[in-house]
Amino acid sequence: MEQAIVLDKLDILVEQRVYPDRAALTKDAMQALLRSRPELRQYLAVELYRRGEMSLARAAEIGGVDIETIKEILREAGVERRVPTIGAAIHEEVEWLRRIQRDQSPRSLPLIPPS
Repeated sequence: MEQAIVLDKLDILVEQRVYPDRAALTKDAMQALLRSRPELRQYLAVELYRRGEMSLARAAEIGGVDIETIKEILREAGVERRVPTIGAAIHEEVEWLRRIQRDQSPRSLPLIPPS
């Protein structure tokens, strides 16, 4: 019951300017949830890959695992892997390289190139 009361009063953090708005509070809460529950990140990665909304490399990155591990996770989930066309694969790799170029922070660089 106490948790429900606290959750109902989270707007106090916005009122007291701890967060600029409810969206920033929600985003921070979601990021904390995904950091504390890595299995949720993998679940999201599998579902987004299943729906065709991301590549294998991006699914691995979101899931916090390497390419071979995401392949295994997808297989266990019964998700068929897609093989991109050459043009799509090149385009994805170029976008990945652009993302690296824009982001100079070594901690946030993905270690997995697009497949």
